[in-house]
Amino acid sequence: MGKTTGFMELDRVERDYEPVEDRVKHFKEFLIPLDPKEVSKQGARCMDCGIPYCHQGCPVNNLIPDWNDMVYNNRWKEALDLLHSTNNFPEFTGRICPAPCEASCTLNITDNPVAIKTIECSVVDRGWEEGWIKPQIPSKKSDKKVAVIGSGPSGLACAQQLARAGHSVVVFEKNERIGGLLRIGIPDFKMEKTLIDRRMSQMELEGVEFRVNSHVGNNVSIEELNNEFEAIAFCGGSEHPRDLPVEGRELKGVYFAMEFLSQQNDRVSGKIIKSDIEISAKGKNVLVIGGGDTGSDCVGTSNRQGAKSVTQLELLDQPPEKEDKALTWPNWPMKMRTSTSHQEGCERNWSVLTKSFEGDNGKVSRLNCVNVEWKKGDDDRMKMTEIIGSEFSFEADLVLLAMGFVHPVHEGLIKKLGVKLTPVGNLEADDYKYQTSVNKVFAAGDSRRGQSLVVWAIKEGRQCAKSIDEFLMGKSDLPR
Repeated sequence: MGKTTGFMELDRVERDYEPVEDRVKHFKEFLIPLDPKEVSKQGARCMDCGIPYCHQGCPVNNLIPDWNDMVYNNRWKEALDLLHSTNNFPEFTGRICPAPCEASCTLNITDNPVAIKTIECSVVDRGWEEGWIKPQIPSKKSDKKVAVIGSGPSGLACAQQLARAGHSVVVFEKNERIGGLLRIGIPDFKMEKTLIDRRMSQMELEGVEFRVNSHVGNNVSIEELNNEFEAIAFCGGSEHPRDLPVEGRELKGVYFAMEFLSQQNDRVSGKIIKSDIEISAKGKNVLVIGGGDTGSDCVGTSNRQGAKSVTQLELLDQPPEKEDKALTWPNWPMKMRTSTSHQEGCERNWSVLTKSFEGDNGKVSRLNCVNVEWKKGDDDRMKMTEIIGSEFSFEADLVLLAMGFVHPVHEGLIKKLGVKLTPVGNLEADDYKYQTSVNKVFAAGDSRRGQSLVVWAIKEGRQCAKSIDEFLMGKSDLPR
């Protein structure tokens, strides 16, 4: 694959970014694409390594060495076709996926993996620029109708695959805009929403109907869906946030991360935010509790809003700067990760447990914490203990809870459906048939597997579509 000696002759080169002082002044994407000739060179670095471990790392089953080779040989359109054969939305994954494929790359043994994510994004972006991406309209339509609940990446992938199989597909979205957390949660500086709009237009020409402000179980009844559709795919996501029930939680100024992020995305879209519910970091000491991607998005958004200071707290210990390859490769390693948002300005703290919030006149003003240590117990599980005498405090005008999501929201649709749940509260459905305990109701994405990556959502949506196609027609030509 690629050039036989490419990995020895060529250094890894990735896309660049706008300088920090420029990009924090706006909410647009700040990636600087690589020149196509340089992208082709990067494709040449892909080794003929015998076993493509990048396949193990990629949940959506991208055929990475093959399209790397095509890019190296300037067969860009073929590379795009191959990329689309496994991934409906590579412009999404090429921007917001953490690239577990690169962690699994054989060259990552020397910390120098192929720039897979950069190549993927370059291929699909060029495809749009050249007009190569067109609607795939089925030659024959079935008489079957399928409802897809939720328009995040799993719902969109499921809907597009089913439409291409010839079924009539309606996507129900409770919000006023399509895209799920891609639309309301991911900041525009990571992924501009015109990318979703462009795919929506393609899908509408392929026959998908989108119904916004349609909250199934609320203003759209389950009976309506049962009467109108032969199958229902629940792709509603994992939206119940993990809370922090400590003293002072009720104070004004303590919010869930998604309340903060979605409001800023609304602003970027042109929506006017009422002043009495506006959440802004401008001029404030911001504390972000939670060290994952959502917390990082809060950091980047706070800096762009003009925060006085931004501090991020993580309950777990600080990870090592570099992983032990002999123990971790080709699996996803636990190591220190610094995002572009962290580079824009953020104090990071580890092994910190929040004990309480304090406030003045009903508004948060201080966060009381204690340091913790993690040790293995007799059962070999890590256990947390507070370090006596390590209590300390932070000034805080705005606290954002970014500690993840526990399961889909049960109130409303899920309870009315009566679908069986797993012990942790997700919809119970296996990862082959994707069928729930309720007849003709299927589940995919975060609502089934728990909060996860966009690549997993796309994969589950595609596989769920194949299962629904088999359920309706007895067989399916859709890929898994």
